[in-house]
Amino acid sequence: MEMDSSNQDKSSGSFSCITAIPGKFKAKVVEFTEKTKKIGQDDPRRIAHSAKVGLALTLVSFFYYFRPLYDGFGQAGMWAILTVVVVFEYTVGATLSKCLNRGFATLLAGALGIGAEYLATLCGEKGEPVLLGILVFLLATTSTFMRFFPSVKRRYDYGVLIFILTFSLVAVSGYRVNQIIQLAHQRLSTILIGAATCIVISIFICPVWAGQDLHNLASANIEKLATFLQGFGDEFFSFLGDECSVVASKDVKSFLQGYKTVLNAKATEESLANFAWWEPCHGRFKFHHPWKQYLKIGVLVRECACYIEALSGYINSKPQVPSEFSIKIHQLCVKISLESGKALKDLAAAIKNMVHPCATDTHIKNSIAAANELKSILESSSSLAKPDLQEIMPALVVASILIDIIKCIEKISESIHELSGKAHFKNNANSTITPEKQQQKQLLHRGIVKPINDANCDRVAIEIHGTCEDNSSKK
Repeated sequence: MEMDSSNQDKSSGSFSCITAIPGKFKAKVVEFTEKTKKIGQDDPRRIAHSAKVGLALTLVSFFYYFRPLYDGFGQAGMWAILTVVVVFEYTVGATLSKCLNRGFATLLAGALGIGAEYLATLCGEKGEPVLLGILVFLLATTSTFMRFFPSVKRRYDYGVLIFILTFSLVAVSGYRVNQIIQLAHQRLSTILIGAATCIVISIFICPVWAGQDLHNLASANIEKLATFLQGFGDEFFSFLGDECSVVASKDVKSFLQGYKTVLNAKATEESLANFAWWEPCHGRFKFHHPWKQYLKIGVLVRECACYIEALSGYINSKPQVPSEFSIKIHQLCVKISLESGKALKDLAAAIKNMVHPCATDTHIKNSIAAANELKSILESSSSLAKPDLQEIMPALVVASILIDIIKCIEKISESIHELSGKAHFKNNANSTITPEKQQQKQLLHRGIVKPINDANCDRVAIEIHGTCEDNSSKK
């Protein structure tokens, strides 16, 4: 009886597992559909890129579909398909980088391979494989070592890799193939056609510019830091119950984690800057745009993000009961946090709109003035007793970090001003009037008073914007 009951339990368990398969499969399908939808919604350009790759592969497949093309290129037409699969990247800069690297590397390696094959034939039947082996060893060794150079690794690594591959294939296959020149010509032609197809489609059909993405990324990262700082002061000192908070805590908490993506943006920035270097002028980005300056800005922004990372650790450790010291520095810390956030907001907008920053210096000066007052309070509180020091330690560290953030924002501001000068940013509408012009404008608005001699009466002429009004007065 016990064996029968155990068999029944096993059979019922296996039956329940089988019946649960459709439900699990449906859940997996729904999960996959939601992920696919989210990826498409996050960046609709990914859908367009997928369609562009399919279009490029369809076009180069005509080397096999049409007999005239197949008769002209033969089996070498497959290299066009392989080229599209390998070199078509998401951004225009990445596609151009791979296409140009592959094209020049194939051309150079093919020419050297044919030359090496011709030179090896002069050594006779026995000496030909020996010389070819030596040449392959020397060129492969030298080219591989060149890949360790940082400049070569950054921009030409793929080209050097294709050079090694092509030279080896041409040199080795030429030993057994008689018509090596015709074979090299067919392969080179199909590779160039495949690369040209990728370049044309990538540039003229829904282009994704690496330079534009780098530009937007720099602005978005600064924006995230600004959002954190504008909400941090009120969030940390919320235990004081300040009803005059500029930003509500409920609205801020959802943005307090945004800065974390800035800390991991280094690899993306370097990759986009490298690909942007290959791109032609497009939109507001001309030739010789200072892409390296974005990397300098990125380093300073991540440094500021590190200070913010330290600040975020004190949000949960804020005191529940306000101390006299916390009340004293509350307004100053909130002011530094808000003004620093406004300065970063202005810098982010300046990069986004490609205009010279106009209000940044004002916000930085306000932050420095508040920081000087805060320093005087900190110096006067340096002789506190040990119990008091432990009580005010979180607020003390927060104040110190905020002062360091001001210095970091000054460096970011200088770097963005340098970028605006090198990239020839436009003048902001609020900054086009210089102080001299503003003074002249006010003077013209008030009018210029000039006396006019008259035999009968004294008159005063008031000139406004080139017009004249007579204002008579009795003597």
